[in-house]
Amino acid sequence: MARLLVPGTLLHQRYKVLAPVGQGGMGAVYRAEDLRLEGRICAIKEVRPDPDATPEALAQAQEQFRREAFTLARLDHPNLPKVSDTFAVNQREYLVMDFVGGRDLRQLMEEERRRDKFLDEQRVLRWAAQLCDALEYLHCQSPPVLHRDIKPANIKLTPGGLIKLVDFGLVKLLATDDTRTVTVLQGRGTVAYTPLEQYGGDTGHTDARSDVYSLGATLYHLLTNQPPVDAKRRFLNPEALAPPRAINPHISPATERAILAAIAMHPNQRLPNVAAFRDMLHTGSLPPALLTLVPAEEEWRRAVIENRRLLALTGIMLVLATLATFL
Repeated sequence: MARLLVPGTLLHQRYKVLAPVGQGGMGAVYRAEDLRLEGRICAIKEVRPDPDATPEALAQAQEQFRREAFTLARLDHPNLPKVSDTFAVNQREYLVMDFVGGRDLRQLMEEERRRDKFLDEQRVLRWAAQLCDALEYLHCQSPPVLHRDIKPANIKLTPGGLIKLVDFGLVKLLATDDTRTVTVLQGRGTVAYTPLEQYGGDTGHTDARSDVYSLGATLYHLLTNQPPVDAKRRFLNPEALAPPRAINPHISPATERAILAAIAMHPNQRLPNVAAFRDMLHTGSLPPALLTLVPAEEEWRRAVIENRRLLALTGIMLVLATLATFL
């Protein structure tokens, strides 16, 4: 793993590194002081080049990075940090954005888990409403922008109560003809929150429904204190995923139905966009095309009542079969 920049390093003759915030295989994030704007603290994301890339591939990647960084700089939404600058130093690319104070949702959830409690559902739904605002804004850009790494650790609650989706590390811009996707900063997401189609990397087709999956998986984790079973395991064992209410019975049936509809395995079985997810969280009602996927509680009750004789007969037969086995 590459060595981190030391505190005091001056970047682009403007940004003084104060401390590292995080590090991964593809780069690092630093807290830095903007020397041109007194008192401004910013976050700087460093992207390191592929050591095996050819000079031509490096030049192409740098041009792509800058072009797409300029697209990110045009974004302006209260639930997203503002990207303000981009530059390169020694073949490393840098993205400068607002530094967001506060704690991330993973930390808040872990606090409740240590107390053997769950986060309040209504509080989580208020956070979800802000996240939906941010994602709808991203998806409505031209071309649409996908985040691809939504998870509790990438969402911060500011001291003023505002939710910020802080990590642009895996953003993708969808080509207008929708025939290809272009990665801004290489990455593959975090396993528990990654839909199956995203495992294809840059060859897989991802769209707004991929972010819907990640958002649904994030709410699952926040409300149950445990991440959902990852998509690869669910593909091999469709029964591996525990319904949220089986873990936290205080979750409302409507919220559970919305989460399960958001994290359906196949994109065509999933809620089609963030707006549909927001509506379902409010109403508990599935879009007509998905009604057969996650039956409402009333439908289950009606099915049980209508088939009570068959269920009773089945129960008697199971009892008799068990007795016959032991006798």
